[in-house]
Amino acid sequence: MIPSARVQLAAVFRKEVRQTVRDRRVMFMLIVAPLIQTLVFGFAVDFDVDRVPTVVVDRDGSAESRLHARRLLADGTLRRVGTAASATAADLALDDGRAAAALVLPRRLGADLTAGRAAEVQVLLDGTDPNRANVAAGAVSRYFGEVGEALARERLVARGLPPPAQIEVVPRVAFNPGLKTSPYMVPGIAAMLLVIVTTIVTAMGLSREREMGTLEQVLVTPIRPALLLAGKMAPFIVIGLVDVALLMAAGTWIFGVPLRGALPVVLVGTLLYLMTTLGVGLLISTLSTTQQQSFLGGFLFVLPAILLSGVVTPIRGMPDWLQAVTWVNPLRYYAEVMRTTLMRGAGFAELWPQLLALALLGGAVLVAATRRFHERIG
Repeated sequence: MIPSARVQLAAVFRKEVRQTVRDRRVMFMLIVAPLIQTLVFGFAVDFDVDRVPTVVVDRDGSAESRLHARRLLADGTLRRVGTAASATAADLALDDGRAAAALVLPRRLGADLTAGRAAEVQVLLDGTDPNRANVAAGAVSRYFGEVGEALARERLVARGLPPPAQIEVVPRVAFNPGLKTSPYMVPGIAAMLLVIVTTIVTAMGLSREREMGTLEQVLVTPIRPALLLAGKMAPFIVIGLVDVALLMAAGTWIFGVPLRGALPVVLVGTLLYLMTTLGVGLLISTLSTTQQQSFLGGFLFVLPAILLSGVVTPIRGMPDWLQAVTWVNPLRYYAEVMRTTLMRGAGFAELWPQLLALALLGGAVLVAATRRFHERIG
């Protein structure tokens, strides 16, 4: 008598759970490694630029120039690492890596500012890090722009003229008032680590069973292939949900990631995302004959998926043809779901396009993987 479908599914599920739990390396990769990587990436990835090593070239040497140098360095964006006698010496400091910026204050700076004459301050920048160079240049331009405006107002008042109207910009930042990097990056890191773990482990798992011959032993039983695949994927779905819960807890308690949205949205998005990542892993395993090939195939999928997801670099900054490729990247949609739900409190009404895209991609990948699996065992 052939067992019922539920009994068959439960048997495969128990077998996969026992096999996974007994393999300490796999359990470490599935549970411990994502948590450690979240902590490492959460602390290491920081887009805030401050304490840029700066060399000061004060060619004026006046009390006025020294005052402006101290005030400019006081906010912490630039950090003085030394002084130089000339711009040529400052260039050498940039060349050997001792400094990333050099502030050159010209002769007669104090006298020119006091007399109302134009003065030119030079900033030498190391352009190997464009973001840091832009921030350093912006800090210097902003400071001396404010100095020039203040001096102009003082001269008008001294002449008995009314100062020009001043417009004050009062920013109000929503969702991330402190403009911290961690609340923005940690949800994306969770999406990134989940695709790495589930895709590669699933791909290598079936290949390992094929190499050991255990897959053929199971296939001769009355278990239908669809139930076999469902039973093999179910434990990794549970582990994926556990990983997401752990990463969200770590992000909230350690990095201050808010939990403004509804958890059912995160649950549905995670299930649809796992359907895609596990399906990709299954498809890779059916196209491979060894574990090494499965690992390489998973790596070749994971790396472009991460780079084209918008987790690290904004999608709008990519070329148009590359932006079109991101429409078939499940990592893009899941990162949007996690960030929008946790930080902005979005619900199903706002995120249904992303959830629908995950469902369509997951369904297509699972159908292709299942058909390929039937062809391999047929």
